[in-house]
Amino acid sequence: MAEHLASIFGTEKDRVNCPFYFKIGACRHGDRCSRLHTKPSISPTLLLSNMYQRPDSITPGVDAQGLPIDPKKMQEHFEDFYEDLFEELNKHGEIESLNICDNLADHMVGNVYVQFREEEHASKALKALTGRFYAGRPIIVDFSPVTDFREATCRQYEEDACNRGGYCNFMHLKRISRELRRQLFGRQRRRHSRSRSRSRSRSPYRHRSYEERSHGSRSHSRRHDDDEYRESQSRRRKTSSPSRRRGRSRSPGGRRDRSPIREGSEERRAKIEQWNREKEEADRAGNAAAAGGDSRTDNGYAH
Repeated sequence: MAEHLASIFGTEKDRVNCPFYFKIGACRHGDRCSRLHTKPSISPTLLLSNMYQRPDSITPGVDAQGLPIDPKKMQEHFEDFYEDLFEELNKHGEIESLNICDNLADHMVGNVYVQFREEEHASKALKALTGRFYAGRPIIVDFSPVTDFREATCRQYEEDACNRGGYCNFMHLKRISRELRRQLFGRQRRRHSRSRSRSRSRSPYRHRSYEERSHGSRSHSRRHDDDEYRESQSRRRKTSSPSRRRGRSRSPGGRRDRSPIREGSEERRAKIEQWNREKEEADRAGNAAAAGGDSRTDNGYAH
């Protein structure tokens, strides 16, 4: 029974869940639908409801003043919106596809579907867009169950043969020019490939160094230690030769001049205490020698 329900989930045979909501993330019946609209808690796809506003939203082909609109101006308006939205969404992660509906029905008009490469990128974008505005209108964004846009789009529309027009219940996706698509997705590909290559170039280095430190070949480390030992011995023999000793000055203690070894804080404190004790003893001896003399200077401070 469970396998049967899973096999018909989101199809016309499913009498519980709405197939249109499952396919296109929207239903013309809305909340009055007799079947369930199960919203996903996480998804790589976001739906920005009714976000794109066509210049001829009141009457197709005519602007708000009743004047006809040049189709080229309509396309320029749409591509400006597409580029602006793509650049904003691309800040949150790599985009697989960005689709905008050209339908006229209330539940689909201006709907924007963005599918990210990773679900966490979609979640990040959802948090960033919630509560924001675009062109003076609030952005309504939510996760969408749509993952396969081939099942959601109208094939007859792609062939310019859909007789339902803008009120078709399947997606009529508005197209952008090849130049703009190549520019946006090519720029994204270069940007994210550089970021992925940087992360890959860093992580293998860390893994290799860790393996060399903990699991590296012991024979290699032994050879390295032996080489260092032989080099240190040869350096000692060279520096102890008479010809080398002639050119070097010696300290009063008989040692060659070397950079002093850094002492610890405890050793420095002990030396300072010793110096203070020696100074105090010297002061006492000087005071005793000057018996009967005045132990004060003109300014009144004792030595």
